[in-house]
Amino acid sequence: MAILLSKAKHYVKEPDERWHQGSWASNIPFSHPDNFLEVFKAAWENRDNLPYAYRILNEGVCDGCALGTSGMNDWTIDGIHLCNIRLRLLRLNTMSAFSPSLLADVSSLIGKPSRELRELGRIPQPMIRKKGDKGFKPLSWDDALNLIAEGFKQSEAHKRYVYMTSRGIPNETYYAVQKAVRAMGMNNLDNAARLCHSPSTFALKAGLGVGATTCSYSDFIGTDVVTFIGSNPAKNQPLIMKYLYHAKKAGTKVVMVNPYFEPGMDAYWVPSDLESAMFGTKITDHFFQIAVGGDIAFLHGTLKSMIENQWLDETFISQHTEGFADLKVYLNSLSWQSLEKDAGLPASTMHDYARLLSQADKAIFVWGMGITQHHCGEDNVQAIINLALSKGFVGRKGCGLMPIRGHSGVQGGAEMGAYATAFPGGKPVNAETAKDLSALYGFDVPGEKGMTTPEMLDAAAKGDLEVLFAIGGNFREAMPDPYGIDEAMANIPLRVHMDIVLSSQMLTNPKDTVILLPAMTRYEIPGGVTETSTERRIIFSPEVMGPRVEGARPEWEVLCEIAARVYPQHADKVRFANTQAIREEIARAVPFYKGIETLKAKGDNVQYGGPMLCENWQFPTIDGKAHFQSVKLPDHLQITGKDEFIIVTRRGKQFNSIVHQDLDPMNQKERDAVLISAQDAERLSLKDGDKVVLENDFGQFSGVLSISNLASGSLQVHYPEANVLVDPKLRSKLAQIPAYKEVIAHLRLAAPGEVIPLAIHS
Repeated sequence: MAILLSKAKHYVKEPDERWHQGSWASNIPFSHPDNFLEVFKAAWENRDNLPYAYRILNEGVCDGCALGTSGMNDWTIDGIHLCNIRLRLLRLNTMSAFSPSLLADVSSLIGKPSRELRELGRIPQPMIRKKGDKGFKPLSWDDALNLIAEGFKQSEAHKRYVYMTSRGIPNETYYAVQKAVRAMGMNNLDNAARLCHSPSTFALKAGLGVGATTCSYSDFIGTDVVTFIGSNPAKNQPLIMKYLYHAKKAGTKVVMVNPYFEPGMDAYWVPSDLESAMFGTKITDHFFQIAVGGDIAFLHGTLKSMIENQWLDETFISQHTEGFADLKVYLNSLSWQSLEKDAGLPASTMHDYARLLSQADKAIFVWGMGITQHHCGEDNVQAIINLALSKGFVGRKGCGLMPIRGHSGVQGGAEMGAYATAFPGGKPVNAETAKDLSALYGFDVPGEKGMTTPEMLDAAAKGDLEVLFAIGGNFREAMPDPYGIDEAMANIPLRVHMDIVLSSQMLTNPKDTVILLPAMTRYEIPGGVTETSTERRIIFSPEVMGPRVEGARPEWEVLCEIAARVYPQHADKVRFANTQAIREEIARAVPFYKGIETLKAKGDNVQYGGPMLCENWQFPTIDGKAHFQSVKLPDHLQITGKDEFIIVTRRGKQFNSIVHQDLDPMNQKERDAVLISAQDAERLSLKDGDKVVLENDFGQFSGVLSISNLASGSLQVHYPEANVLVDPKLRSKLAQIPAYKEVIAHLRLAAPGEVIPLAIHS
């Protein structure tokens, strides 16, 4: 069932493919060869396994961001699609296993950077470490499964936890694991999607009745305006830059709303398009530099201006929405002075953006973790929805709302029900939905919400967690308070870590027992698997023939086997014959995934909901209408002294918490860079290159000051190194994700010779 879309006729407007010197970023050809160099670096890294590496790239579905490919092609534009993220991740799929003797004594490995641990090779076989042991000993798979099953049996259901990262994990694994967990009588499971866009899901469902992006990538090409808010696709979803290159040739205006003007969003070199590869492309047409936390004020101010100037689609609002009257009253009550203060921009700038939208017939809004990772993340998303609804920028070609995904597994992870708070299909966990799922599964599914990951770590710290089964991930790098994470992890009697490679959290001393299990990559899983892209496209990724780590197994198979051993009465209900059987059950459990069961070969895909959701303004809400919400201006973090700043964590040359190199080639900043505005540096009599210290009640971070194009009053520091400064208790109200984008810390010059050890060696 290979569904290959015809590209051009799906564009909003045809691009003018002639070269235009006015759009060039430089008149010097090939002045930025970084993306080309990535190809040679990847070839060198994988030189011992080049044929297999090529087959993975040519046959598999990308395990990087969630833009989605089949091999090196996609469904939006013609040509080769191969980004530097995928090339850097390639080695994880091709390297051989290390010798088990390497872990006989782990003392020499503790404190090593994560990059060095990954480079040691694949985990070869099950291994065990008991309290007092210097390291790990080999273990048979049967003994490992029996030990883990016994640990689950002896623990109380509410004191067990299963976590899944999004490291290339496919839909089949998410689905089968969540079923196995529920067969063991608990909803205590979570996945990395919560740390990214769970606030988006809450807001989109409340506002529109859907939980995913409403449009397709092809809508970018020829729409009037595409706005990126708190998002940097140049770094996190580089493939989308090729779409923007063609979109600009079709007349699309690109807007960026962010405290920092990311260099990659100013100018970008698309390696697979000759013109852009040679001279680069100017990307952003309009940049609005808001204050950190000023998103709602800026969006409210824009909508307030549109209301005052009658730049609205009154017919759409009256016929297809609810709640606008209340929102209008609230916005009228806000003074421009208060909006200017919170947004960090004058009213005239908000009016400029409003005018730009007023002149647009079609517009798309894209946002990332700069919007969601706040204590008011859900409200931030709702403010975007409000603005989009003001002119009916949804349910039409060239229009849409897009929470852009940074991991290939997170869209499916959320929709497969691998959540403490949601069942398959995104249904809320309650008695009624649990009854329906119980009827489908043939065993009782609990109807009480489980613990989220932050809540699980709280429980572990208090000694209220007995078993943790972690598929991938690294809490001490992904979550706030790394020292507290170490203590919490050391407080869990049985920890099981199943992954491809080593991570630092595996080396935390056991309270009683730590077991390591080797996982297969998505390209090794027999029968092939699927992933779901940001545009809701479910794509088949076939098994790729090549060398194998003999001891590795699929994660789904292991958790299902454990559930069968813990509850033998459910064994026939939790064991699947193969991934095809899992896909067939997904189609029954998640009706909007109908068609996944037909995907069997490279190129097979189905886009659930079609090219757009809410088409013709049909909203799957209770009343059939979209809903405006009068979200309030957030309570801002209080800055009490001139040396106090709001800190935002940022990404460099990395894939989420996986750091690839110290220098970010886009802005030439090292990992210890502390970005500051020129205005603030001058105010504090600081200069570029000064060694500084950031400190608050949670920790300290030492770095080097770097004067940058950043909004005054804020600093930016790399994630995950700066997690030591993040308040572990400050979380969004519904999704419970940490507020990585709003940290308060003092800035001071480092004392001569002062060195603060890193909590995280990435």
